Amino acid sequence: MLIVETALAYGRAVVRGISRYLIANQPWSLYVDLRELMAEPPDWLDNWRGDGIISRSTTPELARKLKRLGVPTVDLNDIHGKLGLPHVWTDHQAVGRLAARHLADRGFRHFAYCGFSGHHWSALRRDGFAAELARMGHACGVFESPWETSKANPWERQQDALGAWLAGLPKPVGVMCANDLRGQQTLDACRRQELFVPEAVAVIGVDNDEVLCELCDPPLSSVAPNAERVGYEAAALLDRLMRGESAGAAELQIPPLGIETRQSTDVLAIDDPLVATAVKCIRQRACEGLTVEDVLREAPLSRSVLEKRFRRYLQQTPQQAIRAVQIKRVKQLLAETDLKLDSIARLAGFKHVEYMSVVFKRETKQSPGQYRREVRM
Repeated sequence: MLIVETALAYGRAVVRGISRYLIANQPWSLYVDLRELMAEPPDWLDNWRGDGIISRSTTPELARKLKRLGVPTVDLNDIHGKLGLPHVWTDHQAVGRLAARHLADRGFRHFAYCGFSGHHWSALRRDGFAAELARMGHACGVFESPWETSKANPWERQQDALGAWLAGLPKPVGVMCANDLRGQQTLDACRRQELFVPEAVAVIGVDNDEVLCELCDPPLSSVAPNAERVGYEAAALLDRLMRGESAGAAELQIPPLGIETRQSTDVLAIDDPLVATAVKCIRQRACEGLTVEDVLREAPLSRSVLEKRFRRYLQQTPQQAIRAVQIKRVKQLLAETDLKLDSIARLAGFKHVEYMSVVFKRETKQSPGQYRREVRM
């Protein structure tokens, strides 16, 4: 039985990952319970006599029931956290850290998190975001409210409260939202408050739900979790459990894939025009074999002064900024294409594939081949 929500992009990607596993292995006879994320489990579950369950809607009560039934179960819930069942889920703190670096790389020095109260995954993303900012010497404001609307807490009142909070933040500010739905709500509140996005408020969501992100005005940047791998690993784990292997209370956290940058964060919050020019040059031309000398021709400063200003605004040197753009491009090509390494090196601005491999392993602690295999599992 698959108790997985299909109303959200994340749940649909989990189902795709399960399907990938079954295509490559012996297929199962499946009952798929199509549902929303927080819907109650089916009433007839007590009398169900199947071989295994993958559940995204696990509550503490359901976890106790599943243990009592003795049916092999893999828990994918991230609302309540670990419930004593084998558990596969996204590394939510890594999601927060990635969003923090994305906004910091754009020169922001004011940051805030907009999440949902009572959801473990939202709290973990908040904590990862705030911890990474603290490591860089920045504070983080927080706004949280319930996911659900009600007569006591209607939509308009929630948006008014969110808008008032956004209006009171120091500007320009980079805001991480718990997911793309929260990101859409935040962009709507910015419009109501006449706050310019991304110049005054840059907004990034999570889940990379393309339909929702493109529906936003402006289109929403988003962290892309590897939900397909969550589904794949859950299916593989359940397969082992149904063959009688023991997993205990095993836990597997899957890191995010990366960030899909759209207009809502496509800005440089740097009040030094020469540094802003240099950063723009690097982002546009790093994969064309750009050197620091080329950057200095665009931003006429001495190398030492440019490096000092880069460290002030971006906590890295111009050379490190060039390498970061190149490594990001290598990751994208490894994950999304079947190109050979020599072609990837050329497209990422490396003259020699051997040097690209050395730099990639130094920066990521993995060889290009290891990274490609991991993201495609």
